[in-house]
Amino acid sequence: MTRWTDFLAEHGARFDHETVLSFGAPGTELEAARDRAVVCDLAPLGVLRVAGPDAAAFLQGQLTNDVVALAAGSSQIAAWCSPKGRMLANFLVRRIDDNAFELIFSRTLLEVVRRRLPMFVLRAKLTIEDATAASVRLGIGGPAAATAIGDAFGAVPALHRWTVGAGGATAALPGARFIAIVDPQRAAPLWQTMASLARAAGYPAWEWLTIRAGVPVITAATSDQLVPQTANLDALGGVNFHKGCYTGQEIVARTQYLGRLKERLVLAHVDGASPVPADRLYCASVFGDQACGTIVNAASAPGGGCDLLAVLQNAARESGDVRLAAPDGRRLALLPLPYPLPAAAPPRIRIT
Repeated sequence: MTRWTDFLAEHGARFDHETVLSFGAPGTELEAARDRAVVCDLAPLGVLRVAGPDAAAFLQGQLTNDVVALAAGSSQIAAWCSPKGRMLANFLVRRIDDNAFELIFSRTLLEVVRRRLPMFVLRAKLTIEDATAASVRLGIGGPAAATAIGDAFGAVPALHRWTVGAGGATAALPGARFIAIVDPQRAAPLWQTMASLARAAGYPAWEWLTIRAGVPVITAATSDQLVPQTANLDALGGVNFHKGCYTGQEIVARTQYLGRLKERLVLAHVDGASPVPADRLYCASVFGDQACGTIVNAASAPGGGCDLLAVLQNAARESGDVRLAAPDGRRLALLPLPYPLPAAAPPRIRIT
């Protein structure tokens, strides 16, 4: 335990290791996320700091988005891919200044990325360090989150634009969500302020808000499985198709321009307990006993059951009969995404 986790425990937090599961009333916390506003500790998100005169150029050659064009004080979604174009991790990339960036992503992948990313540095002048302990990360979400942020910080930041005040830096994220990066020494008073404006809630409430925003989070279970477009990163502004080369770029571009995207991220609800990332989906009427989709994220939903994000074959989605874990498993109810998908590129004809 740390001073910060001790503070949360004194205020009613119930933990699973370092993750706050709830403040004693998970159902009520989910309802607050749906109807009002919640504040959550984001300890399950880790931070890598990439800094040095070559940091921007290095990340430009690794990530799917245009890091060089990202302004200081701004952030963007991006992915880091294998040579086969599959996402090893996806990040919120925050540019602090000309030479320093933070990559915020699932802590289940932190150690793998921390060890593997430096393998590509070669002669570049930069450092890559685990900066997770250097800050406390808070998530504020729900329909009244903007009001709570405005009251606490004096201003409501725009999407992916960071404002500094009240002991931390804050930005709006897709959906009714905000993230605050806070000095650990100032986290307790800021939490008390936020908890007077929004209900204290466990990390599952933040997971549900992120799912309802249609934003996938790649974890250890789904790493190296999905091409960025299948997880809707293009719809979320996480892929730039006009920047220079990066690892996996050839496959990502080919998927885009040959018009062969046969699966997409969907939002759905299912009754019963939550599945786990990498669980499979089935559509017997189209694919028989062959799996046709993969769970990416899932979380308990207000009112019961769970909401989830899954990459699903288009033909299965169109059939309307998708099942969890087995061809005769629990049936999914597909929900509308909160953003439009890009129009499919017309297939290019190969001349032989």
